[in-house]
Amino acid sequence: MAGQLRSILCVALTGFAVLAPDSAAIAANDDVYTVGNYPVDAQAANAVYAKDKALAEGQQAAFRSLLKRVVPVTDYDRLKRLAALKSSSFFEGVSVRSERNSSTRYIASLDFSFRPDSVRAVLQQEGIPFVEEQAREISVIPVVRDAQGAPDTGSAARAWSDVWKGLDLEHTLTPIELQLLKPVIHADTLQMLIDGRGSAERILAGEYGSPYVVVAIAEIDSATNRLNVTMAGIDAVGPFNLKRSYRVFDGDTGYAMELAAVVGQGVLEGRWKALKAGPGRPSQGGATVSLQAQYASLAEWREIRQQLLAVSGVDDIRIESESARSAVLTLRYPGGGGALASALDGQRLSLESGGDVWILRSAN
Repeated sequence: MAGQLRSILCVALTGFAVLAPDSAAIAANDDVYTVGNYPVDAQAANAVYAKDKALAEGQQAAFRSLLKRVVPVTDYDRLKRLAALKSSSFFEGVSVRSERNSSTRYIASLDFSFRPDSVRAVLQQEGIPFVEEQAREISVIPVVRDAQGAPDTGSAARAWSDVWKGLDLEHTLTPIELQLLKPVIHADTLQMLIDGRGSAERILAGEYGSPYVVVAIAEIDSATNRLNVTMAGIDAVGPFNLKRSYRVFDGDTGYAMELAAVVGQGVLEGRWKALKAGPGRPSQGGATVSLQAQYASLAEWREIRQQLLAVSGVDDIRIESESARSAVLTLRYPGGGGALASALDGQRLSLESGGDVWILRSAN
């Protein structure tokens, strides 16, 4: 199951903000041509055959994951040209992280390495763009919020952290160091992150000694059988706030968490690839829109924020200032303010041009 999830990294990776890169980005590194911590599981007539089958199937699947790692999402269709390629033509070696077996089954976590020059050559020959430069390392903090909005420290929190540990955090285009949530980070800071308030990023930067911190907040909604995940903070591309909801089937929260972590890592890679794909390639992040939100109460402001975050295409909401009656914020939306105003037409929000700043209100 975990191996299948690695193949869905193309899910919803376009449409994220692309901002200015950090000058400390790391140069191209052959490490990205290793697919690490890859799970394999196979059964056969005996243990030897099971292991051979697991290695062969895992190697081919890991090679497909490698191609999706380095090729921008917008060029995934071109990978169809390489569907007939055999991973053995590019294979360099394999190392074992962990393994166990029975008389008919082999289960392991493996690192598959492929020859960088061979992979580069075939991509260049087919005219398929690729990105091999690794971003600077960021800190990711997996957190589970309970029903009251406080950090959970129980089994759900351990499971959420474990699925992130199970990813290949070293060889990815966007290297990750997992961090624990510090006790000084309280529930109100997590809510600020969910709401898209930039002051939370300053708190994280101060506590973790770096601005490059992303918090992956998971919330289990048992009433609707959903896992709601917010990833917010600053990655190697810039500030962002991403919300996704995952269906929990048959009470299997662990599977939903694994899916959410895989997609979350894919989003980080997708943002970096969109930035590094080369000059002349269109940004998928949309235009920056400056807004002034006007409201009668802070409760109404909270409702406006929630509605705005739910609009498809809205990304990278940054609240610059707020008071009892108004707030100044920026966001990115494909087509800019006019397109966003059209998207909000008929909904519970209205957006009107106020010159340099768009005026956002609850619709009457």
